[in-house]
Amino acid sequence: MTRSLLQLWPLAFFIACAAVAMAAARPVNLVKVEPKETDELLANPGMGWQTFYQFADEDPNLDGLPSGSAYIRFYWRTLEPEEGKINFAMLDDMLAHARRVGQKMSFRVMIACTDSDMPSGAPDWLHAKGCKGYEYRYKGRGPTYWVPDFDDPIFKEAHFRLISELGKRYDGHPDIDYIDIGSVGLWGEWHMSGTGLDVPPLKTRLEIINAYCQAFPNTLKLMLIGDREGMKHAISRGCGWRADCLGDYTKGWNHMQNAYPQEVKESDAESAWKSAPVAWETCWDMRKWVQEGWDVRHIFDYALAYHGSYVNNKSQPIPEGYRGEVERLIRKLGYRLVLRSAEYPARVARGDILRLHMAWENVGVAPPYLNYLLAFRLTDTRGKTERAVSRRSIQGWLPGKADLRESFRVPTTLARGRCELAIGIVDPRTKQPAVRLAISGRDAEGWYSLGAVEID
Repeated sequence: MTRSLLQLWPLAFFIACAAVAMAAARPVNLVKVEPKETDELLANPGMGWQTFYQFADEDPNLDGLPSGSAYIRFYWRTLEPEEGKINFAMLDDMLAHARRVGQKMSFRVMIACTDSDMPSGAPDWLHAKGCKGYEYRYKGRGPTYWVPDFDDPIFKEAHFRLISELGKRYDGHPDIDYIDIGSVGLWGEWHMSGTGLDVPPLKTRLEIINAYCQAFPNTLKLMLIGDREGMKHAISRGCGWRADCLGDYTKGWNHMQNAYPQEVKESDAESAWKSAPVAWETCWDMRKWVQEGWDVRHIFDYALAYHGSYVNNKSQPIPEGYRGEVERLIRKLGYRLVLRSAEYPARVARGDILRLHMAWENVGVAPPYLNYLLAFRLTDTRGKTERAVSRRSIQGWLPGKADLRESFRVPTTLARGRCELAIGIVDPRTKQPAVRLAISGRDAEGWYSLGAVEID
């Protein structure tokens, strides 16, 4: 009996080895998921239909439209009413308000004004310190205003300190969308039209641009089209651009035909959209376009052709009958990410690597500019969840298709059996989903179910 068993041992060993080899050669059973694309209007960070001087819960003209961004401008005198006492409490409150309603806030600092209720956009204490300046009347009528001499050492010390202090507190702040580089010109628009005054010399203007870039190295920065030499410098430092007269087709000279194409080209800004945003503000507002008979769809397509990420209509009413055009714009504006398919093994062991092959498409006109990360979640039959955050950022995903492969180790803490696999795009700070995808299946926490995987 013993001899028979010994004689059979080589055969048994051979059969066992063959079984192992066959198992290794057997193709893995894969699950392929093709999520359904939706036409849902999405409020995502770093893009979209902006509110103007108010937040999403305050703007009645949103009328249900999603908005992930609020745009506000401040005069220096408002930010620093007393020397050295910057109104951080006001800014902190506004940023907290933006976060509560699902927005981020962008802002600009202004100095030269035309407001009838203030003598200057600069603080009174600056004038009282003996800072030199100039007086002007806007278009030769109305009250007299004062603007500081930007080359006066008193101005430079005080204003550069303001920019530096704002940067120390808010650079990289999670609730700030972008900084609109201002300070120079009427309303921070880099011109002094209608005042009889010139903007500061180029050297001074470049110093101000550099001050913002130095103070906010980790925050997106935009600069208004208009100062060609300044814009060219800002673009070279990684800034995006902004234009505030979208839709102007006035007979004769107008912004859409005679300014924007030339300014973008001469400022070397044609490819700036690949690394920093383009933002548009309507000229007047949409009601003026309709009154003048200008083609609303063409205007929005113009904004999209320049790879716009933001449009604000000054929080004014949308003309009757044009809501559909705004919704069409929102579905194309900025980035819009669609997971076309995901393929992964139907069965995987605890502690092993789960590999996914994914086909993505950005059907928007611009990339995401913020560093959000691809992440996965597994939920077992007991309701226990484990998450794996990838190193892969969506930052810079240009419009078009992308073929991606990702993998993560299956936690040994999960129970054996059926697990639900979900995908999300998370904020690296909180590890919580922060970006909505244009696919169905989103749960209350912002994750998108892909299907089941069996854990051995």
